[in-house]
Amino acid sequence: MSCVDQSEVPSREQLVALSPYQAPLDRRAAWQVGSTFGLYLLLLVVTYASARVSALLTLGLSLSAAGLIVRIFMLQHDCGHNSLFRSARINHLVGMACSVATLTPFAYWRRLHARHHGSWNNLDRRGVPADFYSDCLTLDEYRLLDRKGQWFYRVTHHAALIHVLLPPIVFTVLYRMPFDTPSSCRTERRSVYLLNVALVLLYGTLIAIFGLRTVLLVHLPAIAASAIIGIWLFSVQHRFEESQWARTENWTATESALHGASHLELPAILRWFTADIGVHHVHHLRPGIPNYRLQACHSNCSDLTGAVTTLSFADALKAPSFMLWDEISGRMVPYPRIARA
Repeated sequence: MSCVDQSEVPSREQLVALSPYQAPLDRRAAWQVGSTFGLYLLLLVVTYASARVSALLTLGLSLSAAGLIVRIFMLQHDCGHNSLFRSARINHLVGMACSVATLTPFAYWRRLHARHHGSWNNLDRRGVPADFYSDCLTLDEYRLLDRKGQWFYRVTHHAALIHVLLPPIVFTVLYRMPFDTPSSCRTERRSVYLLNVALVLLYGTLIAIFGLRTVLLVHLPAIAASAIIGIWLFSVQHRFEESQWARTENWTATESALHGASHLELPAILRWFTADIGVHHVHHLRPGIPNYRLQACHSNCSDLTGAVTTLSFADALKAPSFMLWDEISGRMVPYPRIARA
């Protein structure tokens, strides 16, 4: 893990240098969408065919599809920022198409994610449901809890629960309801209901053709695995040892992008499946930069982006152990030991 001096304040010129990377490249975006969906649909055909041969083979192919669902989700994420294509309408249509594969209502999730971009790593704006996986208590807040409260916090934030058990429930169950969405947000609520109808029609047809057991074997492991991977990626890129939090009076989007988000260095194949979301600091600096320009922006604007904390894959695996923000030391820390009675 590496981190440079965080006292340097980016200049206006450094920030302006990021602007050219915000221009979408429609041909490249179309290739990403076409090739990704093409591979995903081809893999689904092969996976359904394998059900006649071996359930174990079908399970293996289904789990392989998880990586493509993660990539589709990242394309949907870009559409939510209107950054994948130049046209807002095309972004909306592609985002809705992606939602059928990811089980994530497009307009509904876009609203939740916009809240994240307005409050990440702000100590005074915690409690946003969409940020549960990157949220935290301060060390002092944790110490003020009684023993029962500390155990409850540990249990509800245990890595096995929030990184393994809950993610599939979020995508398969919670996203079927317009949770935390006011009745005035009609477009967002409608996106939930329309996706539910589409999913009932799609999976109802597949069940009628292939049977419930085969459909579950083909799709459920892939959805569960992709949910686990996606939420883990989101969490570790905001809650790691050197992640910085600040009170509102000291919080700025630029500083929080560089020091409250990380650069997760992944092997080339994983960078493809995750659509370079590991270059997360650049995404927060300029959410309008499409995934296919994030790495170039990071490399070519290193006088600014070089200030980010870089995580290796091994660092990222350790990140979930840093659960509390210590305002004294200015870093994330593990839980202190609970004294025995």
